[in-house]
Amino acid sequence: MPLPLPVFDDILAAAARIAPHAQATPVLRSRTLDALAGCRLHFKAEPLQRGGAFKFRGACNAVWALPEAEAGNGVVTHSSGNHGAALALAASTRGIACHVVAPEGAVAAKLASIQRYGATLHRCAATIAAREQACAEVQRQTGATLVHPYTDFHVIAGQGTAALELFNGAGPLDALVAPVGGGGLLAGSAIAAAALAPDCRVHGAEPSGAADTARSLATGTRQPDFTPDTICDGLRGTLGEPNFRVLQAHAVEVSVVDDTDTIAAMRLIWQCLKLLVEPSSAIALAAVLAQRERFAGQRVGVILSGGNVDLDALPWSRA
Repeated sequence: MPLPLPVFDDILAAAARIAPHAQATPVLRSRTLDALAGCRLHFKAEPLQRGGAFKFRGACNAVWALPEAEAGNGVVTHSSGNHGAALALAASTRGIACHVVAPEGAVAAKLASIQRYGATLHRCAATIAAREQACAEVQRQTGATLVHPYTDFHVIAGQGTAALELFNGAGPLDALVAPVGGGGLLAGSAIAAAALAPDCRVHGAEPSGAADTARSLATGTRQPDFTPDTICDGLRGTLGEPNFRVLQAHAVEVSVVDDTDTIAAMRLIWQCLKLLVEPSSAIALAAVLAQRERFAGQRVGVILSGGNVDLDALPWSRA
């Protein structure tokens, strides 16, 4: 049976639930980037969110939506980093245990954050099947509740609060662009946009080395079988089934972006906004810059999803 999908009222409920814990992040502007893109850009600065990424919104909503009896057993998830750190931080706000299954090859800075926020870290092979198997084993041993990084109902609703704040802060938008990996942020954004600005077009930005969302929307069926090859470590996950249904229902478009363009956009954001973002975040600006004619003269919202960068492995410093 298909998983239920959130609606706009669930995003409003999430906003109220997470308000005591989450940051209302600013909307940033840059005349230089406007000139380069040929449109008016409004950047939602989620690197300034608690935990350094939008993921805290969904994790916090999921943790605080748990009934008391379930919360006592803690939570578990699998994550390449940002969602795991966010869930660990959210669990700490409620004083419950958190377990995070992380694949081999995850960014060291993100793994350090997971442990710094008090979670128990479990390692596994770098496949979705290995992640899910390890999560199931932790659940069996602890009774913890699974908070999936992008298909969880409350996670999707929580992620939609970033777009809610963006519309409230920036006013009417012609287009909204957000990164897409598993689809939690993009699905939540599409639900919010449909309620707040029905004429606003919603676009996903996806790396060419993990373009399952673009293929799925083009064919009308999910295309989960692929081996990711991208610097955007936060976008290597498979598009979730409920997320796919939301994107289809709201006619979301997805642009495929090469890693070289993403790295260039990452540098531009640092130079012009003075904000260090990770590649999985910079890809949203890269998608706009690569398609100037599509966004020309428009008011465009761009969700910068996170800033948890390994400073010892900046992409432009590689040999």
